[in-house]
Amino acid sequence: MSLTVQDLQQLQSEHPDWRMELVNGEIIVMSPSGYESEEVASRVVIKMGSWVDERRLGRITGSSAGFVLPNSDTRAPDVSFVLAERLRRSPRSFAELAPDLMVEVKSPTDSARKLEGKILDFLALGTKVGILINPDNRTVRVYRTGEATVTLQDGEMLTIPELLPGWEVAVSDLWSPVFE
Repeated sequence: MSLTVQDLQQLQSEHPDWRMELVNGEIIVMSPSGYESEEVASRVVIKMGSWVDERRLGRITGSSAGFVLPNSDTRAPDVSFVLAERLRRSPRSFAELAPDLMVEVKSPTDSARKLEGKILDFLALGTKVGILINPDNRTVRVYRTGEATVTLQDGEMLTIPELLPGWEVAVSDLWSPVFE
């Protein structure tokens, strides 16, 4: 039996504390991320979000914002960006489109290979840029449709000129700070 977005919405109304995605007609309950990975995702939202807001370029959301994708899956990246002209108003429920940019941050229980698969799925459905941030080895992998994957590390700058011209952040600024 293949489940639908309506089934997902019903389950979420019954279990509001659960994070769920609908993938290939199956509902997947997502475990909470680790503290560090959530902090890294929050740092991306803060650093990218204020820059995007000042320029009114679009919308930045965190891991609770779901997208009904063109293949009917409902997924929620850790961070997403949608250009203003593609989403003039925030929907009350799921956005029915693929975000222009999606970011996944690897938590201790995540498989990097599965996260890469999720990013590639988004790219196949219309997302322009996918980013995999891996705190384990302090790398940022940038995926673009039809281009080679770029791996960045400390000492390098993350830029997304095709979506956020002029925005940049040092890779080292994405990691959780250490207070000693």
